[in-house]
Amino acid sequence: MKNVAVIGAGTMGNGIAHTFAQFGYKVALIDITQANLDHGIATITSNLDRQVAKEKISEADKTATLENITTFTSMETGLKGVDLVVEAATENSDLKLKIFKDMDAMTEPHAILATNTSSISITKIAAVTSRPDKVIGMHFMNPVPIMKLVEIIRGYSTSDAVTDLIMETSRKLDKVPVEVNDYPGFVANRILMPMINEAIITLNEGVAGVEEIDTVMMLGMAHPMGPLKLADFIGLDVCLAIMEVLHTGLGNPKYAPCPLLVNMVLAGKKGAKSGEGFYSWANPRELVVADNFKK
Repeated sequence: MKNVAVIGAGTMGNGIAHTFAQFGYKVALIDITQANLDHGIATITSNLDRQVAKEKISEADKTATLENITTFTSMETGLKGVDLVVEAATENSDLKLKIFKDMDAMTEPHAILATNTSSISITKIAAVTSRPDKVIGMHFMNPVPIMKLVEIIRGYSTSDAVTDLIMETSRKLDKVPVEVNDYPGFVANRILMPMINEAIITLNEGVAGVEEIDTVMMLGMAHPMGPLKLADFIGLDVCLAIMEVLHTGLGNPKYAPCPLLVNMVLAGKKGAKSGEGFYSWANPRELVVADNFKK
């Protein structure tokens, strides 16, 4: 399995493309606009430059990685001859189902169709294809080139052979794959997102401020980043989408998203991607608590 396609050139998509390309895979990076692709390649180049500066890779490695990536705005063209497709589009169920229908129609029968979804049912996604045995979850962590974990999620019909191959492929990327079952949020977000949501509730109820909440979790629980800053980094819209999947899928009111999270997303305060969330990200090197949450 040497030819891989990645659908989506955003934060997760370009990171996944970067990682596969760095380990010698030929990667077709696909997005709907050339501007998105150009931004994705620029991000990959910048991240490779950091690896070179830290002497993690050589200039020759950087050049080889970039040469392994070809960009496409046509999904049909980009999917020709691929052995594995990793979908990394927005965490939206309807969008993912449409993409998988298209992927199923445009790829050869042997191709494995994987999704980077962090919460949506693999079984539900697989059901819109003609090959549910070849549909699987590959949930990479952000930033993909650095983080070791890949959650491997089997759908109801995912075959043992496909699961074993994807586990092996993840190890070839110098990742640590962990197989989990197909329940809303899987393991990572089933645990992480309610914690983030509870931090937002704690802020909303005035128990403590943004910096205080993050400091308690960093110094008291040895978290490398506080939950509110992490929420900004993930994207508050993504956090909201995952909480809605958990709330709907598990039917428990404890998973209801905090009204503050809902309102911030409605107001366009989506975290780092929009420049402001719980923190101001206008200058990431000098992060400050956003004005609406200052004491």
